Amino acid sequence: MAALGGDLRGGDLSVDRLAPLDTAGPGALSFVSHARYAKLLAQTRASALIVPPTLADQALAKGPCIVVDDVYHYFALLTQYWKAKSAPELEAFVHPSAVVESTAFMGEGVYVGPFVHVASGATVGNGVRLDAHVVIESDAHVGAGTHLHARVTVSERCRVGERCVVHSGAVIGADGFGFAPHAGQWVKIEQLGAVLIGNDVEIGANTCIDRGALDDTVIEDGVKLDNLVQIGHNVHIGAHTALAGCAGVAGSARIGAHCTVGGGAVVLGHLSLADHVHISAASVVTRSIRQPGHYSGVFPIDDNAAWEKNAATLKQLHALRDRIKRLEQP
Repeated sequence: MAALGGDLRGGDLSVDRLAPLDTAGPGALSFVSHARYAKLLAQTRASALIVPPTLADQALAKGPCIVVDDVYHYFALLTQYWKAKSAPELEAFVHPSAVVESTAFMGEGVYVGPFVHVASGATVGNGVRLDAHVVIESDAHVGAGTHLHARVTVSERCRVGERCVVHSGAVIGADGFGFAPHAGQWVKIEQLGAVLIGNDVEIGANTCIDRGALDDTVIEDGVKLDNLVQIGHNVHIGAHTALAGCAGVAGSARIGAHCTVGGGAVVLGHLSLADHVHISAASVVTRSIRQPGHYSGVFPIDDNAAWEKNAATLKQLHALRDRIKRLEQP
């Protein structure tokens, strides 16, 4: 309470775990974020609850509760506090099997796990944690307080900001998918840019962010990328945007700030999404979106010429329906 605030009612109570409302038992702290879950209050066995002011009386009838305006936000902060208190604090350490080149700069309080490689000219900030088999390539930069889980690769000249979390298997700065067709073959276009990642970014397991062809791929502050997300070369993602699992963004697309892209959705290359655009899961974004809002759409694959004609016709269906209704009126 002292660390997170909130209005404690019904007296002090010791709890030993956090649990969902429907499976919580004695000793557990749970939460109800919305009035539509109020009926579960009578059934839960949780010892204490976090509730909004509208449910305070109902919760208090069962026992102690913490009353806050934004329950879900408070719960998120509580999980961070709980993990920080329960997880063992790692001290500065370099495993004997790790290789840190002599020209790499290592900040204070850095934890370096087994078989890590920090290449020449790389910079690792204060309090960084590098788990087993992490690779930091030459002239790359990892900001203070960032945690790279096992088998993460940060390629040459790429930059990861402060307080980021990158989960296992993610690759930052692989070559973008750039090839020039010539005489029936593909000729590689060397990818000469890098990846720039801001502060407080979280990147899921096995996600790949390709380096730019000439300019850099940019991920701004606070962006959240789920597992298995593909970010193509020269993509720019605005601050505090979130992409769910298996989403794909093709090269040179630009996504604004505070956007969401649902799981399995695709944004085609060279398109732009305005700030506060929300794309439903499994949608395919085939045109730039200039206005904030929620967008959805999947259209079956077809011969391209036929697909374009059908798509144009489909956009007129609603107007055609209204015309037919008017014609049918007596």
